[in-house]
Amino acid sequence: MTSTPAATQHLRDLALLRRVRDRIDRDYAQPLDVEALARGVNVSAGHLSRQFRRAYGESPYSYLMTRRIERAMALLRRGDLSVTEVCFAVGCSSLGTFSTRFTELVGVPPSAYRRQEPPPTAGIPSCVEKQVSRPVRNREAPAQSLT
Repeated sequence: MTSTPAATQHLRDLALLRRVRDRIDRDYAQPLDVEALARGVNVSAGHLSRQFRRAYGESPYSYLMTRRIERAMALLRRGDLSVTEVCFAVGCSSLGTFSTRFTELVGVPPSAYRRQEPPPTAGIPSCVEKQVSRPVRNREAPAQSLT
């Protein structure tokens, strides 16, 4: 094997970051913060944040909020829960923060999203629907009219 120590360490770091990302995907509704995620892989919060951003293009907190908003979108499309119930169901503890982040990523407030007609996804496999309905990250949502 011709692997250098630096390349080996890089692969270990990527595996560690993948474990953090998998934990976020799995436990998004639990109280998670960067410090807890860092403790889980025995690194500092600052180091984890820097490495995560370098590997995935966003901070662990931003990734967590995106996962929560994705799940919230699905719950709001169902229509049987209020915005407040959805907020707490996806692990957010502040309705204001949830609404602000939802609006940044989706382009409309959660209450307006809930009132929208469901997207025409009947017959589309769930794996494809997830890609089509994924929220836009990093404040890139287009401005939409609420009329």
